[in-house]
Amino acid sequence: MFLGEFQHSLDDKARLTIPAKFREGLGGSFILTRGLDQCLFVFPRADFEALEERLRAMPLSRSDARQFVRFLFSGATECDLDKQGRVLIPANLREYASLKQDCFVVGVGPRVEIWSGERWKAYSEGAASSFNELAESLMDLNL
Repeated sequence: MFLGEFQHSLDDKARLTIPAKFREGLGGSFILTRGLDQCLFVFPRADFEALEERLRAMPLSRSDARQFVRFLFSGATECDLDKQGRVLIPANLREYASLKQDCFVVGVGPRVEIWSGERWKAYSEGAASSFNELAESLMDLNL
């Protein structure tokens, strides 16, 4: 399980340090892809493969299913950490998530998310202001 929020910077070669706390859980090789809310999702390989199995079961006849699968898989790339615990963020993914220098690496249970600093601050402020309403609306999910 990935927990916490860490502020890091992209270096001049577009590498981002992954917090030491997350490295073991991600393993030697992991998947980086476009996520929702214009952030990047980082999945341990086994979790991404399990997700792929569930997505494979979705009906090919559904347009929304095809669109989601295309979006997720076309942006996906296999990544490895260098000896300093950094990952190279490809240009297409940096552009999608508007990653410049200031970034946040966030643990979200089964995955890690990478956010631009500006977007994360705006998102977390908005989410904090509506946390009670969100909790109430999710009560139907038996949390």
